[in-house]
Amino acid sequence: MPLDELRELLARHARPDGTTAIDGVLIGRAEQAHLPSASMSGTVLALIAEGAKTLALGDRVYEYRAGQYLVASVDLPVTGHYTEASRERPALGFGLVLAPAAIAELLLDTPPGSLPRAHGAPSALAVSDAPVELVDAAVRMLRLLETPRDIPVLAPMIKREILWRLVTGEQGETVRQIGLADSNIAHVSRAVRWIRDNYREAFRVEEVAQLSGMSLSAFYRNFQAVTAMSPIQFQKQIRLQQARLLLATHPDDVTGVGHAVGYDSPSQFSREYRRHFGAPPSQDATRLRRTALTPAPAMP
Repeated sequence: MPLDELRELLARHARPDGTTAIDGVLIGRAEQAHLPSASMSGTVLALIAEGAKTLALGDRVYEYRAGQYLVASVDLPVTGHYTEASRERPALGFGLVLAPAAIAELLLDTPPGSLPRAHGAPSALAVSDAPVELVDAAVRMLRLLETPRDIPVLAPMIKREILWRLVTGEQGETVRQIGLADSNIAHVSRAVRWIRDNYREAFRVEEVAQLSGMSLSAFYRNFQAVTAMSPIQFQKQIRLQQARLLLATHPDDVTGVGHAVGYDSPSQFSREYRRHFGAPPSQDATRLRRTALTPAPAMP
């Protein structure tokens, strides 16, 4: 079965940093279930071969396990953890970075009218059962790690095949919008990047809507559909994630960390931090002193 071989290849070629010799191809491995941690999702395909993982985006929760795949079409702040993983049966996953240019090129080569038309803005995260054809393509991609001279010629062909399986599959609408410059997801992605780059500053939603090329009403509707958050809630998530990273290296300066990420009120910072992470900043900083933060995973 393709999934059995996928597990064997993932276990054989996993590296601590999740990278491989093939650009954009990632391998995730975990030998224990962890507490939920915050990270950025990346724009990726994540196919689970062993174990299970849960991701939360806003008030939406996504669970996926062996034989299922998740697509992330926008780089968003998520909270996630492996729920099934052990030393004897580690969680194993195949990842592929979804490059907009590669998807756009594929769509340009697709005969007009052969793909369904988009309706609205799909969620940035989606989970489906993996068809055999997709698993088989992932297996053939990983086999190339054992014949390195084949990588430059064959890897681009298999990447294109994987993208084709995605754009024509159950989550095709989500993936297709990554490659469309004028899609709803592309407009929201511009707003997401702007807020991430300027998360410390207060902003007017009307201005961000204008930057994204949408009317205010369309912007609110599509931003919520894609991210499961309002623009202000999204900014808050980014601020709190950055604050937690800073606390790992500045555990004795909670007030300074709050100011650094854009909070004028220490009490508001402490309140929102506790609500998000389940402990006030000072207490969480003490825990972070004992346990170094794990780097954000390369794939969900």
